[in-house]
Amino acid sequence: MPEYPDIIVYIEALEERILGERLERARLASPFLLRTVRPPLEAAHGQKVTELRRIGKRIAIGLENGIWLALHLMIMGRLHWREKGAKLPGKIGLAAFDFSSGALAFTESGSKKRAALHVVEGEQGLEMMNPGGVEVFEVGVDAFRIAITSENHTLKRALTDARLLSGVGNAYSDEILHRAKLSPFTLTSSLNDEETKRLYHATRTVLTEWTGLLREKAGGGFPEKVTAFHDEMAVHGKYNQPCPVCGTSVQRIRYAERETNYCPACQTGGKVYADRGLSRLLKKDWPRTMEELESLYNRPR
Repeated sequence: MPEYPDIIVYIEALEERILGERLERARLASPFLLRTVRPPLEAAHGQKVTELRRIGKRIAIGLENGIWLALHLMIMGRLHWREKGAKLPGKIGLAAFDFSSGALAFTESGSKKRAALHVVEGEQGLEMMNPGGVEVFEVGVDAFRIAITSENHTLKRALTDARLLSGVGNAYSDEILHRAKLSPFTLTSSLNDEETKRLYHATRTVLTEWTGLLREKAGGGFPEKVTAFHDEMAVHGKYNQPCPVCGTSVQRIRYAERETNYCPACQTGGKVYADRGLSRLLKKDWPRTMEELESLYNRPR
């Protein structure tokens, strides 16, 4: 799922191409993409783009009449810049937005169509799209601490809970926890002040570094190859590869459609959690959600 760095780079690329331009029409290829009925999508036609904004993991396009188009890419949704009127690819094309400067194509790979488009009116309508997580670059460490400890969860879940922290998902949470040298399965209630500060600064540093790196990768063009896996990552997607800090083999736990990657030496005091082999053995008893995963590792012994 595109996260904070990906969304920021998307928005920067869009600002260069559509800010001040007129949305001539929106072409829907999938009726399931549009999740709202009022105001109608046609209310956006003919309107100039006045602002682009990130709302959590959504890209919000603001128009001069107060209408906002809120795009949620979910896991497999991606954006592409094309010539105006360009035909959408048959199987993965969801929608195209024709501007006076070109076309923004919205696609989604995979069989599960989860990407979404909401058409809302005004700041109040846009705020309803906000899950409420704090913006780590807008708060200090004390507000950060209050947010992530407001519910007692594992650090992995706390970082990826959009109600607690804005813009962080599965990939960058792995990188943040590795940088902070903290276990994904540590409960937020057990964090001391020093660990909280490490996590806070690691979150800001990782997101800043990756936003800069993705800008470089885009090279001034539109970011067409958005992915959750990069060679430069320390642990995410690096199962069985050496940790860049200590050389220990990176481990992972798979659950549902996600996986958690970590270095045992740097993060868990050498402890290796159940691998995917055990998950296959347990079958239906293996956790399908983050909540079930927490229960598995934090049940009384």
